[in-house]
Amino acid sequence: MRVAKEVPGNSEMCDMRGMLSFMILWMLSSRPMNGQTLAGEIGKRRGDKPNPGTIYPALKELANRGLIKGHAEGRTIVYEITVTGQSSLAKSLEYFERVFGEILQEHSAERRVPA
Repeated sequence: MRVAKEVPGNSEMCDMRGMLSFMILWMLSSRPMNGQTLAGEIGKRRGDKPNPGTIYPALKELANRGLIKGHAEGRTIVYEITVTGQSSLAKSLEYFERVFGEILQEHSAERRVPA
């Protein structure tokens, strides 16, 4: 993992760019979206919006793997998760919980303890 990327509004934190495909699948599991909408939603959560040179190659890779599919709506491509993508997301969520669940639970518990 890369370390210490400046994020607007934060001092320094780990670079979370490796989570892009996971975030795209998770977001498309709730509703179909175009690339620009996905980038905006990711930006709201991460604090920085991925640029077209980042988001569109990720969408292409996910489509090539059969995890999402796109269809034209006018001049825009709208992406949706496939059955294979839903299965991949479920496995990824299980993995994420197994690897990071304890960290997140511990962090949440620390935040609830009054000072």
